[in-house]
Amino acid sequence: MALARVGTVSRTAGGLAIVRCRDETYPDIGTMVVDESLSSVGRVVDVFGPTDRPYVGITVDDDISLASIVGKKLYAR
Repeated sequence: MALARVGTVSRTAGGLAIVRCRDETYPDIGTMVVDESLSSVGRVVDVFGPTDRPYVGITVDDDISLASIVGKKLYAR
């Protein structure tokens, strides 16, 4: 199972973790997102912003604190 880097959580807004993608590629809505230890973080629920480097909105799992993942690198599984 290959992982693709989504980006680093830059902030939170509206109960979502916001990640700026590194380039024009982004995960599909519904894609599971994991951290560097391969632990589940949540799922992609929105893609927005400029097409060359969009933002991704991620709903986090119930046991994850939004504040605790700001600055963390996330990967699409």
